[in-house]
Amino acid sequence: MTKFNETIPLSLYIHLPWCIKKCPYCDFNSHTQGDTLPEAEYVDRLIEEFEAQLPHIWGRRLTSIFIGGGTPSLFSADALDRLLSAINARLPFANNLEITLEANPGTAEAERFKRYREIGINRLSIGIQSFNDTHLKTLGRIHGSDEAKAAIGFARDAGFDNFNLDLMFALPNQTIEEALADIQTAIDFEPKHISWYQLTIEPNTLFHHNPPPLPSDDESWELQTQGVKLLDEHGYKQYEVSAYCREENHCKHNRNYWEFGDYLGIGAGSHSKITHMDLQQVIRHWNVKNPKDYLNTEKAFVANQHILTQDDLPLEFMLNALRLKEGVPASLYTERTGLDLESIEELLQKAKHKKLLLSDQDVIKPTALGERFLNDLVTLFL
Repeated sequence: MTKFNETIPLSLYIHLPWCIKKCPYCDFNSHTQGDTLPEAEYVDRLIEEFEAQLPHIWGRRLTSIFIGGGTPSLFSADALDRLLSAINARLPFANNLEITLEANPGTAEAERFKRYREIGINRLSIGIQSFNDTHLKTLGRIHGSDEAKAAIGFARDAGFDNFNLDLMFALPNQTIEEALADIQTAIDFEPKHISWYQLTIEPNTLFHHNPPPLPSDDESWELQTQGVKLLDEHGYKQYEVSAYCREENHCKHNRNYWEFGDYLGIGAGSHSKITHMDLQQVIRHWNVKNPKDYLNTEKAFVANQHILTQDDLPLEFMLNALRLKEGVPASLYTERTGLDLESIEELLQKAKHKKLLLSDQDVIKPTALGERFLNDLVTLFL
């Protein structure tokens, strides 16, 4: 086994699990907010957990921070400022650190967005989902089209020149014309990044128990084909399955996931993947999901962990790397897994023979066929 590359980047994910209302399609660890939001107590626990994890990441720098949820924009800027300051006091930030905050248009306020920018948050990811009021109602969103557009204006006025707009397609009873209208409306606001992803029915969601009528696979593929074409015509290049940007404005945090970098997750239900250089092991761990358990000072943060074996690592790497449209350098496999590329040469050749991978020794990149049948490609590395 090859020694791990000690320059593996490290990101931090912070999970704020509360939202005003649970959406029927959402399978994230989110919980409806009660009468009061325990933001001070929760920030205390986040800081405590971060300190507990320091021995595993000591001496490294954070390359990105992503604050997700739930609805993180329910938290005040003062609370987030205290949290970010505490983290920076314990671990250095890399130059040009990207700090992203997810924001819900239903909780957007001009002054709140200005304060977020003042405390150092430099990227927003705004959960629009659709600009069509009928579809927003079906999706259970707490905002309408007007609120979505206002939130984008608040972001601009607050000084956010780097923001992402989240959109969904293949919605119940959605026509191709409606889906393309959503994309065009987003483009008109000129964000640097657009996330455009297909609605899927996940277990343990309200939509799973009461499925809505969705477009057929062929209809969804045609919709996706036309949507990608429209985005490309306006300079939004697809660089990942659901990610499009102008002028290489990739999401640094998500790209670190896809390139099999390390990330520490803190907060209820968060997940982590850390390369322990001293142990020469990659360890995944995940936290207790219920916020009440997380806030209980007598309980541990971590629910369980798994040490990735040499048999686990090829699939783990490919699950992420093959999402990138341009692929990754072949050398990255060894750098991030500690395994020689020769150990999966037979699997690579099998994928190339099926025309799912590009026939290039220097890059691991899916072909157009591999992109369409990504699940089939990934399972070759089981």
